[in-house]
Amino acid sequence: MTSDSGDELLEFPCEFPLKIMGRALPGFDTHVRTIVDRHVPPQDQLAFVPRASQQGRYISLTVTIRASSRAQLDDLYRALSADERILVVL
Repeated sequence: MTSDSGDELLEFPCEFPLKIMGRALPGFDTHVRTIVDRHVPPQDQLAFVPRASQQGRYISLTVTIRASSRAQLDDLYRALSADERILVVL
């Protein structure tokens, strides 16, 4: 049996990692954190781990949050994906 809410695979609240990739420009991590801050209270931001690409041209940030709802995740994903500095959100 499935639910119409779309929450059938996740039980909230839950820890949820997001991988956010962009060019390794100054301030990229701060910019991403600003977007995350709009959607996730600081106490629910569990980890913020940067990793540079081998050539140093790109950076990936693994952001782990305590998600409170599917709507929160969807809103955050849309905000990150719409940002021109962010190339990929997984």
